[in-house]
Amino acid sequence: MQRHFTKKRKIRVIQYGLGYIGLETVRAILKKEALAIVGAVDTNPRLAGKDLGELLKLTAPLGVTVSDRPRELLADVKADVVIHTTGSRIPSIYQQFEDILEKKINIVSASEELLFPSAENAILAERIHLLAMEKRVTVLGTGVNPGFVMDALPLFLTGVCQEVREIHVRRVVDAATRRYALQKKIGTGMTVEEFQREIDKKALGHVGLRESLHLIIDKLGRAVDFVEESVAPVIAAHPIRTDYFEIQPGDVAGIEHLAKGIKDGKEVLTLELRMYVGAPDPHDAIQIVGTPDIKLRIEGGVAGDQATAAVLVNSIPAVLDAKSGLITVKDLPSPYCY
Repeated sequence: MQRHFTKKRKIRVIQYGLGYIGLETVRAILKKEALAIVGAVDTNPRLAGKDLGELLKLTAPLGVTVSDRPRELLADVKADVVIHTTGSRIPSIYQQFEDILEKKINIVSASEELLFPSAENAILAERIHLLAMEKRVTVLGTGVNPGFVMDALPLFLTGVCQEVREIHVRRVVDAATRRYALQKKIGTGMTVEEFQREIDKKALGHVGLRESLHLIIDKLGRAVDFVEESVAPVIAAHPIRTDYFEIQPGDVAGIEHLAKGIKDGKEVLTLELRMYVGAPDPHDAIQIVGTPDIKLRIEGGVAGDQATAAVLVNSIPAVLDAKSGLITVKDLPSPYCY
């Protein structure tokens, strides 16, 4: 069922999650004449009762009071869509999705695992899909990485190829320019032993590279023999100071994360993420080996935080017009800045 929304009234949005990305998303919402922020929720009790404008450090209140009781807010506030920015891994946030869907509200989520749920999340993903179908609403997982740079963008570029034999994507990010939470997430300042323990517990590192790989494989309809994935620390060779960490030689400066699709002994699909403090020459690069060959390089790389908020907000109109269920970024038209 398609649900066409017109400009006769504003699209009503609830922001679920008021961390750094959540607040950046609210700022993006406020710039859109087609959108109205009608609710804000975060489970942090210290935020409850505050006006959203106060959290954004605006000169005037927005008239939207933050709630720490999601179910009550979802029951009391009529909305078309929830932008969801609370966590990466589906098992830890599944109940949040269920609560939203029970109220027949569409979801645009920054959950990396939701981009293209893997085998380990297949059961929960199917539950989300079936509930969304039942309630006739849509659920989308998206962002910049995953969701754009290392999956949707290379897939988009294949549209001008007669054939595609290989795809190679590299993203290099100087984490020194990013927020504290990201620097911490990639192990900045840890010992190698601490880093490995946290990686083994899935408590550290980038989430979503495997999902990006499988999304590309699925949409191109190209089977691979097997997939390889590795995460390794990048070790500092000299002292580095950021706004948040002092890193000594031998400490972890960040991560090198690789995902590969292997076919007939050849790496036909490679995704390489190098994200560490002091990384030289930040950029995003895509190479497609096909007919014709394509090379794209974005100097400096796509700014992750601002772009994530933009993708979430710019995806709303297409989600509201999409088929019901759990969908992927490639089930929709490419988002644009409206």
